[in-house]
Amino acid sequence: MKKLLIVDDESAIRTIIVKYAAFEGYDTDEAENGMQALEKCKVNDYDLVVLDIMMPELDGFSVARELKKSEPLLPIILLSARGEEYDRINGFEIGVDDYVVKPFSPKELMLRIGAILRRVSNAGSGVNTDVFAADGLFVDFSARIVTIDGVRADLSPKEYDLLFYMIRNKNLALSREKLICEVWGYDFYGDDRTLDTHIKLLRRSLGAYSKHIVTLRGVGYRFEG
Repeated sequence: MKKLLIVDDESAIRTIIVKYAAFEGYDTDEAENGMQALEKCKVNDYDLVVLDIMMPELDGFSVARELKKSEPLLPIILLSARGEEYDRINGFEIGVDDYVVKPFSPKELMLRIGAILRRVSNAGSGVNTDVFAADGLFVDFSARIVTIDGVRADLSPKEYDLLFYMIRNKNLALSREKLICEVWGYDFYGDDRTLDTHIKLLRRSLGAYSKHIVTLRGVGYRFEG
């Protein structure tokens, strides 16, 4: 059974997430602040952390940074009452897997959790030896390694997923809806900002080779290779 850590200073929010998680078959643990969350992560193994940003003692961004230092592969979903692009970018640069704005649908949150856990499980279950190379951009799918002019790029988990999917479907027009459905793995009920933010971060990570990602106005994106 997958175990989730729910971190939020509002007990009502923790209660409803725990209720829906139990219905989906997840085991859960709770923390009411950032310091408590870090202490629990030191002595327990969790499959995913749902983490509020605005908390006393230690905010969610700081908690996420600390967790990524000790457990870089631990999936994290951030919860926030604010939906500004700066907050999203800050979270994704830390390496979190998803960002959910309050108020949110608990059912949608469960879909996001399920999609991330399936992605993590699939990543460790198969062996894929193919690689992609274009100019100075080199991608090893099985090792999840991207190098740019011989230097290894430091991408977030979702940047890897997005880049890999676009390369595997290179030269095809990919709508925003298609990218969100295939990369995030759930029906998307919000706006396009999550995808566009990740594209912006991915382009920054690729540097000069961001030219391969072409914006198709009114449609989505295409990876030209």
